[in-house]
Amino acid sequence: MGHEAVIQLLLDTGKVDVDVKDNDGRTPLIMAASRGHKAIIQLLLGTGKVDVDAKDITGRTPLSWASHRGYKDIVKLLENSH
Repeated sequence: MGHEAVIQLLLDTGKVDVDVKDNDGRTPLIMAASRGHKAIIQLLLGTGKVDVDAKDITGRTPLSWASHRGYKDIVKLLENSH
C-alpha cells in the first residue's frame, strides 16, 4: 500500500487533525510541500479543512517551502488553493 492510500484511509476515518503540528511546528501540508509530495497535498487540500497558510516555527509556510525547493507544480497548486 502506498503513502497516498494510507493517508486516504486515515482521512476517511474523519478523526484526523489535518493541521496537527510536530515539535517544529510543521503540519502534514508543510511536510508534503517541502518534500514534493503532490498527491498527498491534493488529498490534504481535498479535505477543505487544511490551513494552507500554516507556519512552522521558522515562519515558513507550505508555499515558501515548495518555492524554496523548486517544486513549481506544487507552488501553482498551493497558490490556486487560496
